[in-house]
Formats: sequence, C-alpha cells, structure tokens
Amino acid sequence: MKALRWYGVKDLRLDNIEEPTPKKNEVKIKVEWCGICGSDLHEYTAGPIFIPTEAPHPLSGGKAPIVMGHEFAGQVLEVGEGVTRVAVGDRVAIEPIYSCGECEACKQGKYNLCEKMGFYGLCGGGGGFSEFAAVPEHMLHKLPETVSYEQGALVEPSAVALHAVKQSKLKVGDKAAVFGTGPIGLLVIEALKAAGAGEIYAVELSEQRRAKAEELGAIAIDPNKGDVVEQIHQLTNGGVDVAYEVTGVPPVLTQAILSTKFNGETMIVSIFEREASLHPQNIVMKERTINGIIGYRDVFPAVISLMAQGYFPADKLVTKRITLDEVIDEGFEGLLRERNHIKILVKAE
Repeated sequence: MKALRWYGVKDLRLDNIEEPTPKKNEVKIKVEWCGICGSDLHEYTAGPIFIPTEAPHPLSGGKAPIVMGHEFAGQVLEVGEGVTRVAVGDRVAIEPIYSCGECEACKQGKYNLCEKMGFYGLCGGGGGFSEFAAVPEHMLHKLPETVSYEQGALVEPSAVALHAVKQSKLKVGDKAAVFGTGPIGLLVIEALKAAGAGEIYAVELSEQRRAKAEELGAIAIDPNKGDVVEQIHQLTNGGVDVAYEVTGVPPVLTQAILSTKFNGETMIVSIFEREASLHPQNIVMKERTINGIIGYRDVFPAVISLMAQGYFPADKLVTKRITLDEVIDEGFEGLLRERNHIKILVKAE
C-alpha cells in the first residue's frame, strides 16, 4: 500500500509498504481523510521533534522512517483478537495518543502528560497518510452518521482547541483574544463560541485568515495597523480575561500576556521551535498567570457532539483537498508556498 514516511528534515517519501494486519486489541482502518497538522509541518521543516530517530519509541516500538499522519478518520475493515468496542463497518475518528497507563500522570487520568507519551503517526505504529492503518482499539471513537469523514479528520485538531479552552479559566461571557488564526487558532474561536465567550478578538497578519476569523464570529485585528495590545485594551476597556497564543512566534507571547487585564491568563497552545523571552514584571505587577496545554484528554466525545450541532464546520475550515500522490508537493510544500491555507485534507486512495 502507499504510505508517506518521514526520513529526515525535508525528506518525505511516498513508499510502497506492506498492508497492516491487526494484532490483538487492534483494528484495521481504511483511511478516508487525513489532515496535515502544524506539527507535521514542524517535523518536515525542523524535526525531529516527536519522531524517534535513535532508539525505538517505548510504547509504539517504532523509529524513523515512520508513517506520518495523526488527524484522520476512516472505516473499520477488520478487528483483531479481543476487540469489543467497535465492529466491521463502523465509522471512526482516531485519538492518536500513546500513554503507558503506569506513570503518575496516567494514574491521575492525565494521559496526555504521560512520561512516555507519543502520537500515532508521529512516533511510529502507523499513520493516517496511508491507505490502511492498524490502530489500537482504545484510540477509536465512533462517528454518528451526521458527522462526515471530513469532519472526522478535524476531530483531533478540534480536540486541541477545546482542551485549551477547557483548561483555561474562561467563563461564560468573558472576553478572549486569539493570537494567530491558522487551523488551531480558528478552532479555538469555535471552541470559545461553544464555551459561551462574550467577545472574541482575533489577531492575524494574513488578510485571508482574518476574514475567516470574522466569518466564524470573531472581531479581527490587523497587527500591521497599530499597536495590538493598545487596540485590545481600548476595545475591551482594560484587556481580555484570557489570551490564547497560537502562533509559536516568540514576540507574540509577550503581546498575548500584555493583552490581558489584571488577573488575566495567557494559554500557550503553540509548539515553539525556539525559546521565547518574557519580562516577569509583566506577570507580577498585574498578578497574571501563564498556562499551557499539550494535546488533549477526555474531549473527543464532546468534540464529536459539538460537530453534530454544527461547530467546527469542515466546509468553512478546509481550503484544499488532495490525494496521497499529491501530499508532498501540493500538501507540505504547498503549505510552505501558500501560508494562507487553513486546513489541507488528504484523501487516501
């Protein structure tokens, strides 16, 4: 079968590999759609970040070259021994977190903070940029008929956004600012709407992405037109309750912190490729707080339920659909050429 594998920085190859057979407690999936994630792009341009290269990952047993793709949905084709939660023909989305179940974080139910945590499609085991995938049963979530496979491929990134909002101190009616309206930033806007935010401000350089943020209901701010922090404080009469940093650009972190009011909170949602400096006085003098999230936990069912209600709409968020044969040139390279894309989905054919 065809599968996209990561060998190194700027070295992706569409290989022909053996079709997987489900082992005990695994399920064979026919992949329908898989999204290209910002993390995938980071691995392509600056990796390895999550991809194991020297030793096999302790939970997946894989190391480079690995099949990529962790934002995907498909149909169950075959079930391995011991599988009871899904059956052949079920439509499913994949929650791709590997966790050990034994460390202190896992014992507390915070499996996304597992000492050995990894992502299916980033640390081995298989991936969604392939025709078929063998996936551990516990990673599967059934999709209702009202949620399409395209929506199913958006469940994973939407879960990141919903987890970020749930972990923040945002309350119904609060004011929020989202710095960066790429795919995750736009999904954060959707999660904020679902959480009942009173006002949502979106800071974005790209005209196309600002327009998309406005389409989703946010008040867009162009950082090219004056001081962003000053604009937000004027518009909100003192700052937002919570700011969400979703750019991974170091200077933006300071802007996000300063955009909040006294006792305000900044949530770091990005994966940063380099260090970001900040002045402690910007936190101390206003008793602000900074928090961060990695991945998600226990939110896939809520995301799927919200999708059934119309949130996280694929028709507004997907800007390009391509085939597996096009994934390198039109997908990864396409994202580097055309940074205005929101979400590119890949069809496994």
